[in-house]
Amino acid sequence: MQTPRHYSKAPIKEAIIDLRVVLPEGFSVDKLGGIHPLIDDRFSSKEPLIAGSFMLQAAPSLTVNASQQHNGFVFRSKDNLKVFQATLSGFTFNRLTPYESWEEFRDDARYLWQIYKDICEPVSVTRAAVRYINQLNIPTKELDDLREYLSTVPEVAPALPQKQLSSFFMQLQIPQVDLNCMLIINEALAPPAAPEFVSIILDFDLFREHIWQTDDEDVWRFLEALRERKNQVFEASITEKTRRLIE
Repeated sequence: MQTPRHYSKAPIKEAIIDLRVVLPEGFSVDKLGGIHPLIDDRFSSKEPLIAGSFMLQAAPSLTVNASQQHNGFVFRSKDNLKVFQATLSGFTFNRLTPYESWEEFRDDARYLWQIYKDICEPVSVTRAAVRYINQLNIPTKELDDLREYLSTVPEVAPALPQKQLSSFFMQLQIPQVDLNCMLIINEALAPPAAPEFVSIILDFDLFREHIWQTDDEDVWRFLEALRERKNQVFEASITEKTRRLIE
């Protein structure tokens, strides 16, 4: 894979670090509310997170059951650029555009993880993920073929119109054997950033399901490795034309 580069116009719309956990038996969701006083200088907004479930049972008679459960809280910074989710199933930190750097993003996540860990005392981490959602805005007048900008694109049958694609969604799931993890690539057309652009979502989700102890630095070393692999995959997914757009 090509060596990752720094881009002054990096197309990152959202970056996510997600850790799924097992909490002690009987842990109360109310305790998660105790996180807010510790972070309210950075995250002024606190909202309950409600998880819903739906069950359809066909026999012996048709029944429908819907339920809602208070699963945790969402904390938002005043500028809405940082979002922290603390739930009974895990920890999620989102950074929205403008994204500054991996180091800042990672350090913010580690700060919040330590607070989550102190309050919740999780037994273990069961899944670790890094996800980056990019939006490429390509000038319409310069776009004749997606392959001029992306290395992997949907293939349209030769007998069908080649320039009348109004929407598409493509997903690839590619095991990363050396990291013992999964890479999911989502690629889709998005509402254009402006009339003169075609906007394409390029979404990389890298994760591993594994058991880590919560005081184990291995999980953070693994997240570093996922970020490095994400950079490599991004470089492999774009062309020189795209690089010129974002450098």
